[in-house]
Amino acid sequence: MADEQAVEISFREGVDRMVDRALETMDLAPDVAEAVKACNAVIQIRFPVKVRGRVEIFCGWRAVHSTHRLPAKGGIRYSPCVDQDEVEALAALMTYKCAIVDVPFGGSKGGLMIDPRKYERDEMELITRRFTLELVRKGFLSPATNVPAPDMGTGQREMAWMADTYKHLMPEDINYTACVTGKPVEHGGIRGRAEATGRGVQYALQALFRYPEVLAEAGLSGGLDGKRVVMQGFGNVGYHAARFLSEQDGCRITTIVDRSGQLHSEQGLPVEAVRNHKLVHGTLDGFPDAEFSEDGQAALERDCEILIPAAMEGVINLGNVERIRARVIVEAANGPVTFAADQVLRERGIMVLPDAYANAGGVIVSYFEWIRNLSHIRFGRMQRRFDELRSAQIIDAMERMTGKPVPDSLKIGFNGGASEEDLVRSGLDDSMRQAFDGMLETRENIAAITDLRTAAYVNAIRKIARSYLDIGVY
Repeated sequence: MADEQAVEISFREGVDRMVDRALETMDLAPDVAEAVKACNAVIQIRFPVKVRGRVEIFCGWRAVHSTHRLPAKGGIRYSPCVDQDEVEALAALMTYKCAIVDVPFGGSKGGLMIDPRKYERDEMELITRRFTLELVRKGFLSPATNVPAPDMGTGQREMAWMADTYKHLMPEDINYTACVTGKPVEHGGIRGRAEATGRGVQYALQALFRYPEVLAEAGLSGGLDGKRVVMQGFGNVGYHAARFLSEQDGCRITTIVDRSGQLHSEQGLPVEAVRNHKLVHGTLDGFPDAEFSEDGQAALERDCEILIPAAMEGVINLGNVERIRARVIVEAANGPVTFAADQVLRERGIMVLPDAYANAGGVIVSYFEWIRNLSHIRFGRMQRRFDELRSAQIIDAMERMTGKPVPDSLKIGFNGGASEEDLVRSGLDDSMRQAFDGMLETRENIAAITDLRTAAYVNAIRKIARSYLDIGVY
């Protein structure tokens, strides 16, 4: 391995280097390539809020990487470690992510330097509403041009506050609910959004396991049933991915990692019970019939078929990459594998489902929510009963033709229209499957590409560059 590959670089530089690696396999004019990579705009915001009798100054950022499609889309994270470099990297990643899964958005991202655990609910509301005010005033939040969503440290609660603040600032905007996604269902959200990223991880793995010949490259065979999974991160994404993979696909979740440490059982952990234990005790420690260790980082090196880092970026790096024993890594977090570590994993034959694809479930369902908000009608409302009636007519016709009743067990599954959540899951599954098939096709057609990450970036760059070439670079 070349010396330059053995040096760790920043997250932002890593994203750019991955794009450069894809560009090396493409016949794209250098000026267009630079236009694709360039960050369109970034704003730093400092604002005062009076908390507990004293004024605190908070610092936040919102970056817009690309406006080749509008609105620009991307989450807002609350973290004491967030900085401008990270926000710009995540905004770039969002541009490529949306293109990979054919969501017609540009890429954006935001961050506020704050530790949410140190503030009460009312204080967080005050801070969030003031942050929203600054973003709206400066043109970085609008249903037409820039639409945030939840990220690390934020959730439905923060999105509801932001939407309500925008509504009061822009009362004439009939589409105000579309200014953010990831809202509570009662406030314009869509069913299935909360678990969308975790379910997208599940669908990504299902897509991979549909191709035995690709699976064999990672030294695996068969289906997901019985495959050992290490879940690093047990927040919203990690919890839902672990639950769906264990309950619906039969995976053995052998290790779960959170801030407190790692919980391990070779027989498999009951995900829902572990979740309840954590909610009650605030830690994984003390869960019965399982080993607990405070060294959560060591869990990444456990022997397993599937490793899912679903927490922070850079957790797999040059310091531990040679000790990774998983056969497939699914990047449920953004940037959990550094650029240098990714080179080593490729050489070792460990397959990586890249973050720009694997965790795209959130933005796919955010797209559905945004459409729902603009149309002002829930999915399925106009056709569900019609579908039920049509199914009933088909069942009646079958019974008349055969002279035999259709069993009730078949009627239950057949005689019913799709709910909004059914449609969301169907659209998410189709989007993840189509994107995976597109990556495989690109990898097969370009001899220089041997990994899925490069194939994913090539697909994204092609679509973005085509947009620039068709309408001009602005």
